[in-house]
Amino acid sequence: MTKGYDDSATARWVAEPPKRAGRSDFERDRARVLHSAALRRLAAKTQVVRAAAADFPRTRLTHSLECAQIGRELGREIGCDPDLVDAACLAHDIGHSPFGHNGEFALDELAEPCGGFEGNAQSLRLLTRLEPKVPGAGLNLTRATLDATLKYPWFSRGPGTKYGVYAEDAEVFSWIRQGAPAGRPCLEAQLMDWADDIAYSVHDLEDGFHAGLITFKNLNSPAERAAVSQTTATTYCDPGVSADELTEILDELLALGVWPASYDGGPDTVAALKNLTSELIGRFCVAAQHATLGAHPDGAGPLTRYAADLVVPPRQRLECALLKGITAHYVMSRAGAAETQARERELLAELAHAVERGAPRTLDPLLRPAWDYACGDAARRRVIIDQIASLTDTSAIAWHHRLCGAAAS
Repeated sequence: MTKGYDDSATARWVAEPPKRAGRSDFERDRARVLHSAALRRLAAKTQVVRAAAADFPRTRLTHSLECAQIGRELGREIGCDPDLVDAACLAHDIGHSPFGHNGEFALDELAEPCGGFEGNAQSLRLLTRLEPKVPGAGLNLTRATLDATLKYPWFSRGPGTKYGVYAEDAEVFSWIRQGAPAGRPCLEAQLMDWADDIAYSVHDLEDGFHAGLITFKNLNSPAERAAVSQTTATTYCDPGVSADELTEILDELLALGVWPASYDGGPDTVAALKNLTSELIGRFCVAAQHATLGAHPDGAGPLTRYAADLVVPPRQRLECALLKGITAHYVMSRAGAAETQARERELLAELAHAVERGAPRTLDPLLRPAWDYACGDAARRRVIIDQIASLTDTSAIAWHHRLCGAAAS
């Protein structure tokens, strides 16, 4: 038994015969996620810039790998099992749709007859049902690892809300959450969530500089900083946080000595930018580590599962939000982005209807039995959503060209 994790934590939905000695249950979980087809598909799914648009920007896969490295080391320092946190970080985006969050919006509309679409709930569905490893149980991960993937451990609370489980997956969700406080993510899930925030806030900033969309000329402008703060306040902060407060924090963050003086893509400035990412990741991790351990003095027992909560200082949360705001302001809102996103949503809608008209012939063999066993239109629509969500950016475009008879941009 791993320290801090009892037999309930290492239980699996479907009992398995004994495995060879030498690996822990959580090492096996990590390996199962790492070797899954669903994780490999993230290599061709959009993070911020469309996958395959260029060689440098992150994809969902590279983001997940970087998130796992951050979460693993921070979890180990706090006292959680590093393989468990690693597995949860690898799996956290595994259910996301083609074309990033834009595709998620499109699928949510298409899934309205069957209860909606949410990337986090789709991740749970993949891990426990769709990804083939153990029949009827998906990857058949341990209870603790599955719980650690649940950033939002509740059902839908209405349109526009985040949630972690569909109604039809209630049975396995109830098993995962056995004995857990209602609505409270476990410590490992909180670590995964913070590692995710760190990874994409810092690395998307790096990608934005490399693409020339974020520049020091703009960041040195008081007017531009005020605009970034307004974007951050509107998009990433609670209503009580003002744009003026954020501007003050942004000024102080940009005044830290870790920022390069300029960026031109040459070797010196690339190295300086990479050093910036390292310094920012360290800043956010160390702040959470010290605050969490400080809130739980020695002798309190292992900090695992529900023995503690992750403590992130408010200052670092707002700094992280500001990095996201910089990317949102200069990258996600760039000229032409809205038109591209509209075309992507239209493509997914046309493709979903074409697959549905031709089903089960148009479905992957893996999903045809689910179509055959589906009872009613809503259940069949869920199978269509499972199919479209499984596609990558590139395969969605190829399927659309094949089934709809039109090339997609």
